[in-house]
Amino acid sequence: MKLTKSLILGSAAMLAGAGAEAADLPVKAKAIEYVKVCSLYGAGFYYIPGTDTCLRLGGYIRAEVGLATNGLYDTANAGVGAAHNRLSNYYTAKSREYLYIDTRTATEYGMVRTFFDGAFTWTSGGYSGAGTSALNGATAYSSSTTNQISGGGLSVWNAFIQFAGFTFGKANSQFSTPWTNYPGNNFDGLPGGGGWEPVNQVTYTADFGQGITASFSAQDQVANYTTNIWNVSGATAAGLAAGAYGLNNIGGTRSPDLVAMLRVDQAWGLFQASFAAHDNHAGYYGADETTGHPGDKWGWAGQLGLSIKNIPTGAGDTINVSGVYTNGASRYNFNSYLTTTFNMYGGTGLTGAYQSVGLAGLSDSVFVTGSGQQLTTTYGIMGAYTHNWNPYWNTALYGGWAAVRYNTTAKGYICGAVAPTLALSSGLAGCNPDFDYGVVGVITRWTPVKNLTFSADLAYAILDQKYAGGSTVNLPLQSGLAKPAAAYELKDQGALTLLLRAQRNW
Repeated sequence: MKLTKSLILGSAAMLAGAGAEAADLPVKAKAIEYVKVCSLYGAGFYYIPGTDTCLRLGGYIRAEVGLATNGLYDTANAGVGAAHNRLSNYYTAKSREYLYIDTRTATEYGMVRTFFDGAFTWTSGGYSGAGTSALNGATAYSSSTTNQISGGGLSVWNAFIQFAGFTFGKANSQFSTPWTNYPGNNFDGLPGGGGWEPVNQVTYTADFGQGITASFSAQDQVANYTTNIWNVSGATAAGLAAGAYGLNNIGGTRSPDLVAMLRVDQAWGLFQASFAAHDNHAGYYGADETTGHPGDKWGWAGQLGLSIKNIPTGAGDTINVSGVYTNGASRYNFNSYLTTTFNMYGGTGLTGAYQSVGLAGLSDSVFVTGSGQQLTTTYGIMGAYTHNWNPYWNTALYGGWAAVRYNTTAKGYICGAVAPTLALSSGLAGCNPDFDYGVVGVITRWTPVKNLTFSADLAYAILDQKYAGGSTVNLPLQSGLAKPAAAYELKDQGALTLLLRAQRNW
């Protein structure tokens, strides 16, 4: 019995000891997943831990100020900025944080890519006149949330998926050249080709090798690629005084814009040809559907672009140029950052005139009640030459010019409203709503250290209106501009602006 008891106690002690030793042994730690560099797609990509997807983050901080403009990236060619009085800004300031997220995954079908970029922006505002009588000179601060105290705006630019040659989502139009409306400049308001602002689309791109690609796209026409469809029968004195030749009468979407593009991208530079078809779909002639409507009318745009790299004047020197022709698709010439109604004021030496004014309006088409649409024709060119003085300094000379031409029927509609409503002194014979708009500029950039750039961009814009010289119009009181009811001389106008910028990329 004693032997049995001793064996049991000994076994228990051995088990207890073994348990204590096991408790003292270290537990195997869970493997740590370190972030690994992804070299498949260039510098800056890393594998998302636990996945085969590569990620790159980047962005910039920007601070800038535009002098003599209310629009920052455009000259004072409309609204209070172009009134040139006490309501106009001497400067407009902006601060921005920009961020992009780029993911890429290798698959048996090729790379799957997603891309997003956007910006948080705060812009200083402006004031507009609110007075409606001699005793009411009050002004109203801009109501935009992007320029209120403690406010700001979120811009979503690109947001797309790419897979097996297809692009789905918001991306730059396939019509535009790679430099879009920036052949060498920071200034946004350059006419003469397709613009930068991304647009919703479904695109297929075929790669033929040797730098040759072709793209076919259906893209959203709303906002970015529609200007105005004016019912001139609804023109008012207030609208005409602001450059609007009728009531805007755009109907709902019926078809996306159809775009085709061919590009050759080589070491020497790039050549591109693009084409777009644009459906002009108007609403009703009157207040309800029983009043009828004009039929749809398709417009189109064509563009050629050329870039020449590393020209003999210096390493990295570049020439970019594009030319465009449109009929019923004016946004492919006047990008979406440009105004579509011009009302620019200046001085006058004409007896009896209060001031001078340049009036012009841009449309895709015009009509009057009971008639069909008359498509608007435009053509233009833009370009820049960039010279690198050394690794730290470069300068670009740039410019853009575009012409707007209304056909004989459209001119009859518009002048039938302008001449009597604004009491055009030269009458119908001196009425011509055609106009040219051009911009020339120079920009110099200093990059003292990598990814930090300071720039000064000086631009001059001119509105060349085609009304008879010496003509006057009688404009009504424009309380938003503090402009009195008076006779104004119709005259070409110019505007100068300077954009100063500091930007740190990361």
